[in-house]
Amino acid sequence: MPVFAYTIRRVISGILLLVVMSVVTFYLFYASSSTPERFACGPKCTPTQLDTTKRALGYDEPTIVQWGKFAKGFVAGREFPDDEKLRKAAPEQVVECPRGCLGYSYGYSKPVNTLIKDKLPISVSLAISAFVIWIAGGVLLGITAALFKGRLIDKAIVGLSLLAFAFPTFFIGLLLLKFVAIRWGIVELPKYSDFTDNPFLWVSGLILPAITLALVYMAGYIRMTRAFVLETMSEDYIRTARAKGLTRRVVIGKHTLRAVLTPLVTLSGLDLAGLLGGAIITETVFNFNGVGKLSFTAVQRYDLPLIVGIVLLLASFVIVANIVVDLLYAVIDPRVRLG
Repeated sequence: MPVFAYTIRRVISGILLLVVMSVVTFYLFYASSSTPERFACGPKCTPTQLDTTKRALGYDEPTIVQWGKFAKGFVAGREFPDDEKLRKAAPEQVVECPRGCLGYSYGYSKPVNTLIKDKLPISVSLAISAFVIWIAGGVLLGITAALFKGRLIDKAIVGLSLLAFAFPTFFIGLLLLKFVAIRWGIVELPKYSDFTDNPFLWVSGLILPAITLALVYMAGYIRMTRAFVLETMSEDYIRTARAKGLTRRVVIGKHTLRAVLTPLVTLSGLDLAGLLGGAIITETVFNFNGVGKLSFTAVQRYDLPLIVGIVLLLASFVIVANIVVDLLYAVIDPRVRLG
């Protein structure tokens, strides 16, 4: 029962935070722009076309009214153009945006949901693949370095992690692309394939991009895991466990790792949430047309509805990740449930 109540509290606070965040985001982008219809219509628009565009996108109303329509559209769906007279005048041009609507992109002439839905699987696949690699490699190598502190293997792991962290993402990506894929031909040129079509092509296409992202994050996790393990192993309860005659495997696996997991869960959850928004540089290097590349194009075109939709999506990832992390805390450390 305490776990259920704790979960409900965190979910409710997350929903309230999402609402506040959507209001702030809406005001930051829409209220700060005096003529957003100019970017939607184009530089050569006549005053009449400019006025029509303004009413079609709902920019002729106060920002709070626009947010109200946005919130209602997210809950129940929405139709575009926003102006009812324009919809009646040209019913064949009416676009239905179903429940969960994040707006209408004038740059692509499509609902924002459709655009994100097409690109999100690419970014999610890339993020999760990189996440698995960097967590497995970072934690394993970090523990290994801590257990062999001061020895050659410890220095080699820490040194290589620093070297990987020093190089920018685009350099690592281009290096892997040029040598591993093109010159040596160890793997095929990276190309995203849908998992349902061919799981093998899906995996093979993600290998190099995922390794590119994982190497940068893994370097930090190696050093953090090593530091956390060394700090935990100096605690009194670890020395007590050793004095009781517990094996090294039990001490590390049951006692040390449990304490190390708490900070790592926090960091990994937030890092994964950030990656789900799309790694723009990695997607560009490997020509993966995901959310990262879509957001870059939206900024170039000043496509406000698409920018706001992507920002809200990324923010929701972070908020959901925080909720998941808090719930994992409750599993790792039951004392958290009392907070």
